[in-house]
Amino acid sequence: MAHVFDDAVVRAVLHHMNDDHRDDNVLIARAFSPVPDVVASTMTTFDGAGGQWHVIGADGAEEVVRIPWPGGTITERPEVRREIVALYDAACDRLGVEPRPH
Repeated sequence: MAHVFDDAVVRAVLHHMNDDHRDDNVLIARAFSPVPDVVASTMTTFDGAGGQWHVIGADGAEEVVRIPWPGGTITERPEVRREIVALYDAACDRLGVEPRPH
């Protein structure tokens, strides 16, 4: 069973991702979602095994996409940031986008 993070940690990370990194959510969804032409993506939850995004395509198709952490399972709060950054970098690589500095 995947590690479950404290509710306050989950809320803080989701607030940060959905308020400050909306474009990153879309980029991650475009790289890893089966939905074509992603136009919107919201991170909805995460645990020690991966993150989950609600994804909307240009045609209105909606999907909930679960993406495993690139580095494997995690249990500590600082590892969440590391894994989201790794997902962002992997998405940039997959899509041929120049990543911004971290």
